[in-house]
Amino acid sequence: MTIKDSNSKLIASSPINSPPNSYGAVVLGGTFDRLHDGHRLFLKVAAELARDRVVVGILDGPMLSKKQFAHLITPIELRKKIVEDYIKSIKPNLVVEVEHITDPYGPSIVDKHLDAIVVSQETLSGGLLVNEKRAERGLSQLKVEVVDLVSDECSGQKLSSSTLRKREAHVAGKL
Repeated sequence: MTIKDSNSKLIASSPINSPPNSYGAVVLGGTFDRLHDGHRLFLKVAAELARDRVVVGILDGPMLSKKQFAHLITPIELRKKIVEDYIKSIKPNLVVEVEHITDPYGPSIVDKHLDAIVVSQETLSGGLLVNEKRAERGLSQLKVEVVDLVSDECSGQKLSSSTLRKREAHVAGKL
């Protein structure tokens, strides 16, 4: 699956084997602070794989305490709106459910109508844990779709919100 930004610039090519609209409902989770190309790829893959619904868990509360520069994380309501608006810009007819989560699983282990989970290479183990928890609860296993990480053009390392917050703190002289 090839993902391009709004200016048709290649963001990434992710080796998702499933065709578009493969699943009724897809779930994913993350901080989604300072929406960047990595987030866009992640959300676009989920939207394209889903036929009917995308469920997004956005980290909040105690899940943020260990994040670098946590005090600079955008408020949850703004992150929720940005994520929903972005998904709707890709697939307007998709039902988008965005909720804050305060544990590693959120809706992924309680929603019996989910079909797939989108994870990054970095969070694959979390996706596998979701399936373990679902099995313990008698829920069906989710198909795990893995998205490639996006590199930061400046550093060549993984693009992340933590890196962006660190740069912001450095520019503001708060390091």
